[in-house]
Amino acid sequence: MKKFVVIILFAFFSMPLLAQNDLYIVMELMHVDNTQEGDYAQTEQFWKKIHAQRVADGSIQGWDLWSLLPGGEDQGYQYATVTLFNSPEKMFAPVDFMKYAKAAYPNMSEDELNKKLWGASKTRDLAVRIFMHQIATTTGGPGLKVGTVATFDFMKVPLEGYNAYETAEKTLFQPSHQKMVDDGAKANWGLLRFMIPIGSDTYASHLTVNMFENMEQYLNAGNYQGQQPTEDQQKAMIKGMATRDMKFVYVATLNEMVR
Repeated sequence: MKKFVVIILFAFFSMPLLAQNDLYIVMELMHVDNTQEGDYAQTEQFWKKIHAQRVADGSIQGWDLWSLLPGGEDQGYQYATVTLFNSPEKMFAPVDFMKYAKAAYPNMSEDELNKKLWGASKTRDLAVRIFMHQIATTTGGPGLKVGTVATFDFMKVPLEGYNAYETAEKTLFQPSHQKMVDDGAKANWGLLRFMIPIGSDTYASHLTVNMFENMEQYLNAGNYQGQQPTEDQQKAMIKGMATRDMKFVYVATLNEMVR
């Protein structure tokens, strides 16, 4: 069994890392209780200018802050930050945040900046950090903007089932998502594979993201009447859905972004 697991892991890490779009993402999921909301908002406004400096020097491609629904204190996480990279080397590289903080706030002393940088932990609990690689996405559609609504669909797939699941998403479901984008019923769809963490004890292994221009488009998506699949396609889709366990879905709204 141990040898079998090693073979699977070797096959996983041997998959091409420079696939579609070369987009790498770090998602951080936050617990923010009701008493922390105001302070947390100020914290992210402070960090937004720091991330803008990182974008300016090319170390990241962008940064987003999303609020999450259901969002109750006993229903998971309330916020997610998403940092975008164009290479895994940049994603895993150490970051000198003080350098960027000094550039963003040249009139603040180093002591003041230290208090701001390390005081963030008092405004939220950074509960989960996930390193991901985008392996499929639709094209076209409107660009991302504040107010964009998305679903974050966390999927659990066993390591030995990655190929079957990812093939099903790309060949069976991605064309349907692309048709919705082309018809103006959706803004974007993407499939992301977790790079870290992985393994049988992790909560999920993949994330699918469905983006909509606003809440109205999201709510109307269920009424979309596209081309109906054939009987064989329906059977294939049912088989494809069986390759994964949908663990949890958040409805997210984009509050802040840096590009």
